[in-house]
Amino acid sequence: MSKKTSELLKNRKAFHEYSILERFEAGIVLTGTEIKSARNHGINFNDSFVKLIRGEAFIVNLHIAKYKMASITTHDPVRDRKLLLHKKELRKLLAKVQEKGLTIVPLSIYFKNGMLKVEIGLAKGKQLFDKREDIKKKDIDREWQRKKAYY
Repeated sequence: MSKKTSELLKNRKAFHEYSILERFEAGIVLTGTEIKSARNHGINFNDSFVKLIRGEAFIVNLHIAKYKMASITTHDPVRDRKLLLHKKELRKLLAKVQEKGLTIVPLSIYFKNGMLKVEIGLAKGKQLFDKREDIKKKDIDREWQRKKAYY
């Protein structure tokens, strides 16, 4: 059985700012106009993060644009949206965040079998020298690929 996926958006800033230690896939609770807007690529990750409140996960500051064809009833573009995770995953995330000072960030949003999913990651903030090291590594890899393609 093949699972059809199509990625809508990737949070590149998260990969630059954080070291991703573990990844989880979560469903997201949306209204009808939000899902229609998401299908039209109306999603933005600006400073969004995941917050754990009373044993539930919520994605905060995820901007889903208002659906243009909607009638009077429409959604708030930056409301907190509940994430659907298993209890075991929630407990694991809660323990890690409290214990080590880690954070949870959204990494990508995609459709999987017609459902909107968000990939979240347990992340640790990078220091400035870590970021410089990553940039240096990318430059070396890019240079190597250029030389390889030239010869």
